[in-house]
Order: sequence, then structure tokens, then C-alpha cells
Amino acid sequence: MKISYKKLWIRLIEKEVSPATLRKDLNIATGTMTKLRRNEEVALSVLLRICEYLDCNIGDICDAVRTERNESFDE
Repeated sequence: MKISYKKLWIRLIEKEVSPATLRKDLNIATGTMTKLRRNEEVALSVLLRICEYLDCNIGDICDAVRTERNESFDE
């Protein structure tokens, strides 16, 4: 499974908040913003701060996306 933050970017557009404003307001590291843009894992504490800022639940900003089954798990 992988994480997708597509819902986060949509919610920011709906609320008319730029990613730069989000980063500045929540004091999110630029590396963490890069991870969000690349759909990489970030700390749960960061996601919860974003949820509080946007007044939403965690499922409103991210999804777990099924990927192809990893061969190493079949052993």
C-alpha cells in the first residue's frame, strides 16, 4: 500500500490556501512538503496538525492506495 495526498491538494484549493501558506502557518519543514508532494510517508503528527488547520479528518487529506503485491511477501 502507498499513501496519496491528492485529497490534501484538492482541499487546499477548495479552502483557497496555498501550499506555501500551509507550510508557513504550520511551520512544516520544506523536506516534509517535498514528501507530501511525492506521496511519501510523513509523520502522523504533521498530518494531524494539517487536519486541525483545515478542520477535517485524516481521511479527508489522504488515502491508502493499493499497489501490486510485492514478491518478497509471497515467500
